[in-house]
This record gives sequence, C-alpha cells and structure tokens, in this order.
Amino acid sequence: MPVPVPVPTDDALREIAESIGTQLLGDRHMLVTAESCTGGWIAKTVTDVAGSSGWFDCGLAAYSYEAKQALLGVRPQTLEEHGAVSRETAIEMVSGALVHSGATVAVAVTGIAGPGGGTGDKPVGTVWIAWKRRGGYPQAEMFAFAGDRDAVRRQTVAEALRGLERLL
Repeated sequence: MPVPVPVPTDDALREIAESIGTQLLGDRHMLVTAESCTGGWIAKTVTDVAGSSGWFDCGLAAYSYEAKQALLGVRPQTLEEHGAVSRETAIEMVSGALVHSGATVAVAVTGIAGPGGGTGDKPVGTVWIAWKRRGGYPQAEMFAFAGDRDAVRRQTVAEALRGLERLL
C-alpha cells in the first residue's frame, strides 16, 4: 500500500541536487542517469544547478524495451522474465549506464507513474531505483509512491537523489 509522503517542490529537489553536486565535485565523480518513468527529470534537476557540467556526464531516457536494450544493454530475457519495472531491469539499467558513459556514479529508475499501466502485482506508484559506483556492486530498492503522475515522478526524483547522497 503506498504511503502518503509530502511531495517535494522544485526548490526541495534543487536543494538536494545542489548537495549532490557538491559531493560529486569534491570526490571528482561524474554522474549518469538512466531514466524511464521520470523521462529525464533527474537529469533536468541536476543540470538546473549552475556548474553541473563539472560533475554531470549525461542522461539517458529510455522508455521502450527497445531503447532499454539498445541504450543501456538491458537483456531481452530480463525484460521478458521480469518486466521493465523490476529489480533486475533497474540493476541492468544502472550498470549499462556506467558502461555506456564516462561517468563514475549512476542512478537508474523504472516504474509506473500512472494514471494507467498498473497491475495487481505492480500497481501505479511502483518504482524501482538502482544506484551504482563504477567498479562497485549495484544497490536497488522498490518504492510504493502515492498520488497522481506528477507526485509519483517528483517522489521518484527525490528518492533517486537521496540514494545518491547515501551512496556518496
């Protein structure tokens, strides 16, 4: 059951992005994003920060199965067996983002923002987020966000950025 949480504002997202940028820059890391349900919103949020070119490499928005395979190296078997919204897909997305970029830190998101597309097993608001450092092991977590499409996407961006803070 989705837990109602405050939906982050643009200012709140910018604040988290600024903090991440300071950490990435200080540790000489470059970030790559691999986004499905957020459609590039994480990349937009971090590039709203002045000076982000010093720590942001690129963002990949991959909605379709074909794009996930071609741009991020997600295996067809993974998509067939587990679906796009799964731990396995999120992990392959985050790993593929590092392989296909010059970045050292990655975040990947895949989920069902709604209003349609949900199922009994994967209702609207189900989102998988994965994080990884180059040479490290991926971490992935499932979230059950509440609210409309905008609320689910905003919460996803915030949690993706908070996870990067923890990773760093």
